[in-house]
Amino acid sequence: MALPQERLNNILSRLVEETDLKPFQVENTVALLKEGATVPFIARYRKERTGELDEVQVRLIEERLGYQTELEERKVTILSSIEEQGKLTPELRARIEATRQKTELEDLYLPYKPKRRTKATIARERGLEPLADLIAGQTPDSGTLQKLAAPFVVGDVPDVEAALEGAGHILAERLSEDADARAVVRQLTWEQGLFVSRVAPAHAGKVSKFEMYYEYQEPIRLIPSHRMLAMRRGEKEEILRLSVLAPEEEILLRLRARLIRGSSIFRPFLEEVARDAYVRLIAPSIEVEVRLEAKKQADEAAIKVFADNLRNLLLLPPAGGKRVLGVDPGLRTGSKLAAVDATGRFLEHATIYPHTGEGRVAAAKETMLRLVRDHAAEMIAIGNGTAGREMERFARETLKEARIHLPVVLVNEAGASVYSASDIAREEFPDLDLTVRGAISIARRLQDPLAELVKIDPKSIGVGQYQHDVSQSALKKALDAVVESCVNYVGVDLNTASWALLSYVSGIGESLARAIVRHRDAGGPFASRKKLLDVARFGARAFEQSAGFLRIREGENPLDNTAVHPERYAVVGRMAKDLGCTLAQLAADPQLAAKIDLKRYVSEEVGLPTLRDIVEELKKPGRDPRAEFQAAAFREDVQEIGDLKEGMILQGTVTNVTAFGAFVDIGVHQDGLVHVSHLANRFVRDPNDAVSVGQIVKVKVLSVDLPRKRIALSIKEAEPDAPKKPTLAPQKHKSASINDPKSWEKAGFRVKK
Repeated sequence: MALPQERLNNILSRLVEETDLKPFQVENTVALLKEGATVPFIARYRKERTGELDEVQVRLIEERLGYQTELEERKVTILSSIEEQGKLTPELRARIEATRQKTELEDLYLPYKPKRRTKATIARERGLEPLADLIAGQTPDSGTLQKLAAPFVVGDVPDVEAALEGAGHILAERLSEDADARAVVRQLTWEQGLFVSRVAPAHAGKVSKFEMYYEYQEPIRLIPSHRMLAMRRGEKEEILRLSVLAPEEEILLRLRARLIRGSSIFRPFLEEVARDAYVRLIAPSIEVEVRLEAKKQADEAAIKVFADNLRNLLLLPPAGGKRVLGVDPGLRTGSKLAAVDATGRFLEHATIYPHTGEGRVAAAKETMLRLVRDHAAEMIAIGNGTAGREMERFARETLKEARIHLPVVLVNEAGASVYSASDIAREEFPDLDLTVRGAISIARRLQDPLAELVKIDPKSIGVGQYQHDVSQSALKKALDAVVESCVNYVGVDLNTASWALLSYVSGIGESLARAIVRHRDAGGPFASRKKLLDVARFGARAFEQSAGFLRIREGENPLDNTAVHPERYAVVGRMAKDLGCTLAQLAADPQLAAKIDLKRYVSEEVGLPTLRDIVEELKKPGRDPRAEFQAAAFREDVQEIGDLKEGMILQGTVTNVTAFGAFVDIGVHQDGLVHVSHLANRFVRDPNDAVSVGQIVKVKVLSVDLPRKRIALSIKEAEPDAPKKPTLAPQKHKSASINDPKSWEKAGFRVKK
């Protein structure tokens, strides 16, 4: 629906108010989004137009723009519907136009919304609406209710009681459709209501993972995300029965106050009308709304945890261009070895059986050493799943006996099996077994986690919390945004990247990514960024949006290996000329870049923010922005959970962060839990403030529950002065969530101030 300019102006005004940004920042960002610019492109290459907004702010504008646009379109539809009914008053129009929330808008529309036949509808058909009006008027000298109702005992109305009942139904429906009354009920239910969980009768007395919720209640507005989602899962599995316990007496007092004027003959009747309106009509719908809103907020919190974890995982330090021998360990079926070169190209594979009997150990060692020598492997990557620690020990012993010094690294293999069976893996290696594909993926994960993990559905990576219980559309949107952000933050090698990685580059997408790879396969590596324009259907818009995020190492133009956008090459050329050097010299010598007087190059097209970014790139051309690679060192004497003892100090890697703590891999095939209270020697509200996925930490073993395979760990007792988690992509705003309403009111519910 094309909105008139007046409504578009209203949207812009609200966005300025909601985001607390300057009008020009909002207006220019909205204009760029409508032109088809991507969030990474806007944040990186249009800083002058946006006033240097970061990705979080741009995504917030994008999100709120969508919400407010839908709101305005809905207003147009509702106003048209009410006007067609001949019931649109100036006051009602003004109130509809003024509303900021979808919930309030739907409340205002409720009395005019086409509805099924109700008790009130039937009463109106029987001519009882005038009686309802008389009762609502509460005229003092009206006599008795029976006297008022007597004239309406005609036709389908058999007696006075039936007349009064019908009038009550009309009044109850009116009250239930009053927007202000509904707002009161919604507010009180949210502020004072309890979320109640009871065991389903069929499961009473039975053991289950939901036992703590068999007799449980908690204020709705205070329930943490993980408890809300756990209870909803219990309800889905028909083990729990959930309900909302609202402050009914307080609600009825407020509703009666809206309906009744003083003491009169009408009071007892209207009190029952208020009760009927609440119990029969308002409460069921408000309970649904409140439950949905509580679920929505729980989803948002869980999705934020997932998104934060995914970001940290994708930005794990890469080992870089090393020749790697990948190992997908196994016991009975053997371990698959796969050698890849420095660019991740598959070279050779083999299967060894070092754990099925002494007779095959020597052959396994010989095969591993041959692959290491034949392909000049520089590192060995071993999946951390079944037999991972055993294979790590075997590899270290084999290398030690041969006097070969190579790093042996355990790699998180979560999702590797999903990749192995995926369409992408079949395209890459149609003739290889699933397990061999897994070994290749493990090797590549060590070289570059980001490039390999983008091939896997983020939900399969194992860093979420109740990811199957949250809104799948909201989850996908958030995770896709994280992957897009990370890929463009790091940059992509145009001549080695898979189509899966290229598809996340700003302005490209899957179709163009595949076209780029086909062109590269047919014509060889790209010599320059501008050669992208030779790719079929790769036009000027795609080039503008993507070129700055693509890298060409040792290409025709040294700037092609930087984040400097081609649209600014001329400016850099002037800089080099003014310094009396070539582009290659300028890109190779940070000291030359430091001499540039930025003010000389400011123009209407190029401002200081872009010029500062250019100089920073010239100081570190081609440098990966991710941290330096390092691996956790597991203790040789700790291989299984049974080897653990209370008080041990171990090194481990954070594998998942949840609302209640963090899970740490300490090399015993079972992650241990560091409760939020043991993450640091300070109060930690959000575990993501203390640790991140992939971070290497020291932990102390607090307890080991062998039968249940549960390990309790502490970071604060092992590292009293532990440093804060490493900061990854620089952002002005801490939270990367774009669906995180500050309050119930912002989510569409009016809250008492």
